[in-house]
Amino acid sequence: MMASVPQLKFTSKDSIPGIVNGVRSIFHTHKTKPLEFRLVQLRKLYWGMIDNQDALAAACKQDLGKGHFEAYLGELDFCTQTILYCCNNLEKWAKDETAKDIPLANKLLFPKIRKDPLGCVLIIGPYNFPVNLLICPFAGAIAAGNTAVLKPSENAPNVAVVIQKVIEENLDSSCYKVVQGAVPETTALLEQKWDKIFYTGGVTVGTIIAKKAAETLTPVTLELGGRNPAIITKNADIRLAARRLLWGKIVNAGQVCISQNYTLVDKEVLDQFVAETKTAMKEYYPNGTRNTEDFGRIINDRQWQRLKKMMDESKGKILMGGEMDESDKYIEPTMILIDSQTDSLLADESFGPLMPILPVNNLDEAIRIANEVHDTPLGLYPFGNKKETDRCLREIRSGGASVNDAWMHGALVTMPFGGIGDSGQGNYRGQASFDCFTHRRSIISTPSWLEGMLNARYPPYDGKLAKMRSMGQAKPNFDRDGKVSFSLVSYVLSLGAGSKTGGLIRYALVLLAALGLRQYLG
Repeated sequence: MMASVPQLKFTSKDSIPGIVNGVRSIFHTHKTKPLEFRLVQLRKLYWGMIDNQDALAAACKQDLGKGHFEAYLGELDFCTQTILYCCNNLEKWAKDETAKDIPLANKLLFPKIRKDPLGCVLIIGPYNFPVNLLICPFAGAIAAGNTAVLKPSENAPNVAVVIQKVIEENLDSSCYKVVQGAVPETTALLEQKWDKIFYTGGVTVGTIIAKKAAETLTPVTLELGGRNPAIITKNADIRLAARRLLWGKIVNAGQVCISQNYTLVDKEVLDQFVAETKTAMKEYYPNGTRNTEDFGRIINDRQWQRLKKMMDESKGKILMGGEMDESDKYIEPTMILIDSQTDSLLADESFGPLMPILPVNNLDEAIRIANEVHDTPLGLYPFGNKKETDRCLREIRSGGASVNDAWMHGALVTMPFGGIGDSGQGNYRGQASFDCFTHRRSIISTPSWLEGMLNARYPPYDGKLAKMRSMGQAKPNFDRDGKVSFSLVSYVLSLGAGSKTGGLIRYALVLLAALGLRQYLG
């Protein structure tokens, strides 16, 4: 089933400093800053993806055994929809913002927030969604006005070749570059100075990147994995939970960083959950998963061996599946009943079609175990009634969560996505992709005619402290016992908040305050 792997033409390590310096130099010409330039590049990227969609889908098939449906929906369509969303909203995102919650006296400084590009950024992609998780953050970097260097995963070499073709044939080659390679080339990239590094992958490499970035105080966004818990209470819709969680583990042969890593099931509904999962499996794959394009393969031998080792070391009992074929990098969707949170299947993120099930006595125990196994997972998947799922959201931290579903929160183009703690830092998707590569720059413009009012800030300071404090210091609306007291002034200032009339009222008050302060300060 798997095609032979081509030899990627790796980028010469010696050329990498020149590539990065060239892209950095172009940024300082301000070429990428005009909105129209950004929009043109996004539009060209869109059509480059469309024109090469068949080649990209074929490459996903070669690298991951990914079928037509998954390649188009989870990779190509996700990217094109992301690009279109950026195009349709860029002008709104990039507009200067009037600063909020500014004291009346400081309104006259016309405070605003400008959205500036960070500069020259590095984006390192993973192998599991080699198109989606490289192109989507790249679209955000373009939209924000940055120059960029992309490093596709060498573990998905067919995709990497097509990605380079898309970028080089459609975008401005002076602003955006693709560097191919493995560890030595990535190391050479990390030796360069960047204005932002965006990495999607595992915790081990993410830690290395964070340490290297810290040497030059380079900001990073890390999209990592996690031992994500699913929780099924006795009040859950068991059939629904089984169907949805099974789907969450068969997509991309389980190589999804936000899929559940293990499922905590109330003992009262364990047998029903297992039975419903088996029923769903037969419905999804009436002829099995071995000879269908609707189920993928493990990316390479190293990852296949890792998963096999986890299975071999587990003390659990296989309830469903278990077939493996090293020559085809095939692992059947496998449900395993375990009896300990120290089992090998919970020690690390499986990142494959393995579904360990750990029975629990109640929700209290499930929440305790989830927090002990990994207290900052990337995703959380509680199934139960609203009271139970709300409690899970309240008492278990996670980067994101899907209630009564598998990882759908991570499948929305417009919704921020990211981890927490050792499942990552920072987020992207939708406007968050633009913000990820943007510096929110605070700017004020002080009129010359305010100089008379500002004299109080200049030495000598004798007698001026009270005047300065009167210009804008907030006063508490609560007493020493923490009780809020009514303030007529605050009430009047809040009238019409958010309306045009309210804005006019507040502006008039600013002018009156300015006149009063000018007279007061002399």
